[in-house]
Amino acid sequence: MKQSLTLEFNRIFNKEPQNAYFSPGRVNLIGEHIDYNGGLVMPCAITFGTYLMVSPNSDGIFRFRSLNFDDKLDIPVQDDYTKTDEFWFNYPLGVIEYFLKDGHPVLGLDMLFYGDIPISSGLSSSASIEVVTAFALNDLMGSGYSKLDLVKLAKSVENNFIGVNCGIMDQFAVAFGEKSKALMLNCDTLDYKAVDSNLGEYILAIINTNKPRKLAESKYNERVQECQAALAALQQELDINNLCDIDTATFNKHSHLITDKVVYNRAKHVIEENDRVKLAAVALSQNDLSEFGRLMYASHDSLRDLYEVSGIELDAIAEYSKTDANVAGARMTGAGFGGCGIALVKESAYEDFSRNITAYYTNKIGYTPSVYRSLIGDGVGVMKSES
Repeated sequence: MKQSLTLEFNRIFNKEPQNAYFSPGRVNLIGEHIDYNGGLVMPCAITFGTYLMVSPNSDGIFRFRSLNFDDKLDIPVQDDYTKTDEFWFNYPLGVIEYFLKDGHPVLGLDMLFYGDIPISSGLSSSASIEVVTAFALNDLMGSGYSKLDLVKLAKSVENNFIGVNCGIMDQFAVAFGEKSKALMLNCDTLDYKAVDSNLGEYILAIINTNKPRKLAESKYNERVQECQAALAALQQELDINNLCDIDTATFNKHSHLITDKVVYNRAKHVIEENDRVKLAAVALSQNDLSEFGRLMYASHDSLRDLYEVSGIELDAIAEYSKTDANVAGARMTGAGFGGCGIALVKESAYEDFSRNITAYYTNKIGYTPSVYRSLIGDGVGVMKSES
């Protein structure tokens, strides 16, 4: 990969790149829709991501090029920038804007991006491009940011420059990811633990529904409001700041305070899902992939029945997986309403799995999914020579 991207950089800019970087995408293995409820999530970095080849120039110009998009931008170094429509280069431009706002001068750069994360799949292509840009600028300019500083900066870019009200999990996972480890992250405190995740004979299959996600944002905001209503009801008797401050047993004792059935269901999912993350960490650390798979299915069922964010496309992925003896577990991952599902599949049976789930899904839904294989990979860094 590095050699072919170097040739492309040379073709476009007529010179060699000075540095090369890579930032992965991410999947969330378990712990869905609890990041905004002060809970635990368990993301991991995947082996797809964003590559960046870069070289300083003496022209005082930022040149943005991508092998994925025809849109390009040449813009002079200046004091501040604003978002331009919905172009891909807004993400790295927003990162540059934040470096400048923090008082870190940035010189002219020639930048070539290439991503092999499926766009709009829910695998965090936006966080990946933000973090790889921030890491590269920090490295090239000696700005002195810590990795956590870069994560927070990338989140601010997403929230304030791009205008998407996301949490911090995506940027955190692509920055701090470690090969063969999941990150059990407390979204309230940002404390985290790297959990050994030796998948043994299994690999991660990522199944993109290829469904346009038009309702996701409005439904997402609706779920946040329902959780806030549940929290307010429980606070009549409990001194808590987040739903995930209590466990399932405590919730069951006080659930009579929630009189709306829908709001009750949302809270039940959140609190039980938080408990599932703790159990999943134990299962993974003990190489008990059977138990981990059971928890994945339980998570999906809860997201389908209690939180109502899956839909027939994601449900089809879980349904097929339960019939395949070579699958340990499967679930939707991400916000839902489309996007991706994940499955733990025996590596030796991956080709059969890919072919069979494609046939099952296409027959049920009417169009084909995209199926990818991945391992749990490292977070952002300098691109390795063999990449």
